[in-house]
Amino acid sequence: MPTDQATSEQERVDLGALYAPPQERITKAVLDHLADVHEEYLRRATFFCLATASADGLDASPRGGPPGFVRVLDPHTVAFADWPGNNRIESMRNLERDERVGMLFLFPGLDIFMRINGQARVSTWPELLEQLAENGKTPKTATVVRLNEVLFHCGKAVNRARLWDESGRIGRDQVPSPGQVFVRLAGVTQEQGAQLDEHYAHAVKHDLY
Repeated sequence: MPTDQATSEQERVDLGALYAPPQERITKAVLDHLADVHEEYLRRATFFCLATASADGLDASPRGGPPGFVRVLDPHTVAFADWPGNNRIESMRNLERDERVGMLFLFPGLDIFMRINGQARVSTWPELLEQLAENGKTPKTATVVRLNEVLFHCGKAVNRARLWDESGRIGRDQVPSPGQVFVRLAGVTQEQGAQLDEHYAHAVKHDLY
């Protein structure tokens, strides 16, 4: 189907006719603050994806750390540190112009997701940065999120993707390596690509802070 035809089809879809409204217990479980059950999950959370926006577009990026790396400051506020990445810092640049954020948490081995929506700002408050230190390292900045919504999602997507199953794993030889990605997209030589692979294999596991 051509793209323009697919778009035209989407414009005519009556979603209300296709999907039933959510059950009352689902809507009641969407809160504007953290309950004890949310905090129990956050104490064990090690990974989430952060969504931000600006007039230039949208961005989503991964965040990870030891259990509890997303710190609960009060029932309406959480914070997390920024650690070295590729230095695009798109999320923080977006927050300078648009404070809206979404946080989608994955819990390895569990068939459930948790989502936080809210407004965020970047902070360099020394006391907060000290609280968020890891491995003897203090972050340059932290992101502080004021909650609008917190809710749980069912884990059907996890099972559709076989995300936690050994059979769902992708072999390293089934897709281009990081070095080969740069060979194809950034014009580096095969030798440079091999060097990048060697560096990446070490850095992605050891140069965390």
